[in-house]
Formats: sequence, structure tokens, C-alpha cells
Amino acid sequence: MSSSEIQKTRVINELRGFIKKLLQDPQILEQSLEVARRHLVEGSNREVMARIANEISETTSVHIPEDPAEHSEADRLFLELLKEVVDEGQALY
Repeated sequence: MSSSEIQKTRVINELRGFIKKLLQDPQILEQSLEVARRHLVEGSNREVMARIANEISETTSVHIPEDPAEHSEADRLFLELLKEVVDEGQALY
């Protein structure tokens, strides 16, 4: 198996575990979106995204490393999706 296949498998497994958490505790999504809404008014730079990740880790069963350099592909994808959902919701108003 090539290193890119191993990387893809690792990301898929991490996303599977994350989706399983969401199915077990649907409040995670609403809490995460609320955290993102509160912080994204400050912009979406690296520091803001780190604060979002830290607060989500503190208030839910989702763990995202404190240091953005340690975020996995799945962590970054989740944070990017939160930003997109918040941005799209604000564009509707």
C-alpha cells in the first residue's frame, strides 16, 4: 500500500469515528456551530480557528489538538465545514 493510500485510509477512519460520535451525541453539531458563530465574527484567521477548535474540545466529546500544527486532515476538514456552514447561513440573511 502506498503512503497516499495509507494517508487516505487514516483520514477515512478518523472521519468514520467522528461521524459515529455525531450520531451518538447529536448535540455536538449544534454546540460546534454555536461556537463557530460566536468566533467567526472576528474573522477566520489561524488564531480564530484555533480558539474555535479549543472551545469545541472543552465543551464537547470531540478532541481537536490545541496547536493548529497538530490538526489532522479530518480536524481541518471539520473546521472548514463549520466555517462554510456559518458563512452560508449568514449569506441567507
